[in-house]
Amino acid sequence: MNDSFVEALHTRGYRMTPQRWVILDVLQNNHGHLTPVEVYQRARRLMPGLTEPTVYRTLTFLAEQGLVLAGHIGSGQLVYEIAGHDHHHLICRSCGQELEIDHAVLAELYQIFRDRTGYQIDRMHITFFGLCPECQVTDET
Repeated sequence: MNDSFVEALHTRGYRMTPQRWVILDVLQNNHGHLTPVEVYQRARRLMPGLTEPTVYRTLTFLAEQGLVLAGHIGSGQLVYEIAGHDHHHLICRSCGQELEIDHAVLAELYQIFRDRTGYQIDRMHITFFGLCPECQVTDET
């Protein structure tokens, strides 16, 4: 487990509970997006007494603390992943292939938003949907 998670919670006056530890561990070891149900199923293997409502509450809390990112990737349900690097996603509407995009590609766009609206954007997790190159070829034939 990453000690920075413990430090981040302690700095804000919270403690690292066993439930928070297990959920962060599940997300950190997944390297991708998980639905709350998937987090629950995996976390329950590590902590058999864990309940689904606890997982939902903990995910919400961890997202509020900036330790995990919540996002929509087209499944109609929130998915979660460990926060750590600002990035975005391209997802193919046809085959579901997902490509991660570094935030630097969109940094100028975020600055334009700030200049035009005055908003200071502090959470960044955007998903773009379209057709990957392979599905474009299939779609044209």
